[in-house]
Amino acid sequence: MRSKILNQDTLPAKLAKWRFLGQRISFTNGCFDLLHVGHLKTIRLAAEKGDLLIIGLNSDASVKRLKGKDRPKNKEQDRALLLAALQYVDAVVLFEEDTPQQLIELIQPDVLVKGGDYTLDQIVGADIVQAKGGEVHIVPLIKGISTTILLGDKQT
Repeated sequence: MRSKILNQDTLPAKLAKWRFLGQRISFTNGCFDLLHVGHLKTIRLAAEKGDLLIIGLNSDASVKRLKGKDRPKNKEQDRALLLAALQYVDAVVLFEEDTPQQLIELIQPDVLVKGGDYTLDQIVGADIVQAKGGEVHIVPLIKGISTTILLGDKQT
């Protein structure tokens, strides 16, 4: 599992190998603080859209900035291990920024997948993927399932 957790320094070599082999790279990203069935649905569908799936994972500092001082509930290394343990996932890469823009620029995925809480114009990196002829997919949410709801921070 740990071999699936890459950093932005080791990622280019893996990307070069995968590209040489003609692999179609799918990408999704998120905080994945409390892994739930909504996450699993997005991850599974993202994996089905390509030959390899890379997940961009927000660092602890990034999650805290985006979600508040009480988050994340699970530390980045634990979240990365949980994602790496999934059969659908080929690589997990942490990023420190609030968005995966730089990571998407590095990866240049063929497919970008996000959950249905985003519209196409809100998806960071959609322009990069579409400019190279790639696909962007939005996965419908599962009603009543989100980390925020599971934590009791929001009613819906």
